[in-house]
Amino acid sequence: MTSTPRRVLLLAHPGRAEALEVALGVADRLAEAGIEVRLPAGELADTILARHPAVAVHDGEDPARDVELVVVLGGDGTILRGAEMARSANVPVLGVNLGHVGFLAEAEREDVDATVDHIVGRAYDVEERMALDVVATHQGREISRSWALNEVTVEKASRERMLVLTVEIDGRPLSTWGCDGVVMATPTGSTAYAFSAGGPVVWPGVEAMLVVPISAHALFARPLVVAPTSDLAVDLVPGTEGHGVLWCDGRRAVDLPPGARIEVSRSAQPVRLARLSRSPFTDRLVAKFDLSVHGWRGRSRAGS
Repeated sequence: MTSTPRRVLLLAHPGRAEALEVALGVADRLAEAGIEVRLPAGELADTILARHPAVAVHDGEDPARDVELVVVLGGDGTILRGAEMARSANVPVLGVNLGHVGFLAEAEREDVDATVDHIVGRAYDVEERMALDVVATHQGREISRSWALNEVTVEKASRERMLVLTVEIDGRPLSTWGCDGVVMATPTGSTAYAFSAGGPVVWPGVEAMLVVPISAHALFARPLVVAPTSDLAVDLVPGTEGHGVLWCDGRRAVDLPPGARIEVSRSAQPVRLARLSRSPFTDRLVAKFDLSVHGWRGRSRAGS
């Protein structure tokens, strides 16, 4: 019986020499293990990596189809791009951080050899992370439909004018804010834009959505944690001059005129992340944010 060939989709930042160097090493190691490396057309297809004997360039619309894993070498922006491709094919994404914080990455640059060993041995777990669906309409007409792993944001389009927004939760109005915008995030996104805007860090095992206003001029403008089953909506109050921009994961943008409505809810299709370690989220938080734990000596749990 002929076994199904193993394939991974490899993504790296095409403009970074370090990413290309690491990608060549990963391609060599995977080829030695008999695993085909695929590149999406237009990403690294014009580099020396595309001429590697073990690499195949995929020029179709779904480059992650028929692969077992999407491997991303880069920072969170590159990993989010890989998540777009992985989600459409329902395959996991594995990130190796070559950026700064790299909160979505599972491994660091110095761990790349061990990471390849895990891939070859299929020694990884797959974790599902909540995603958000978003639909924007204006005067009853749909102007955008998209999704996000980290966050959906509605932001002001020009620096000199604030937005006037009404936030709605579960079909009921919550408050109208004059503000720079609002972030609607998943637990995964709680350490990204929502964190910078003053929102709480939410452990990945918690199912919830966050609503975090950005520089709101209001007495009640606190970050909110709502149920994962909640339906969120933001209306740009008509009759005001402030135009907005809808962003999904800081990557896909749509202009919003006054009177536009943005509806956000939990997506039925999660993003699958490959995990190499079962270490607690606390350890990841400490490492990524370089938090001081000086003085901690640990303690045994009751009964242990």
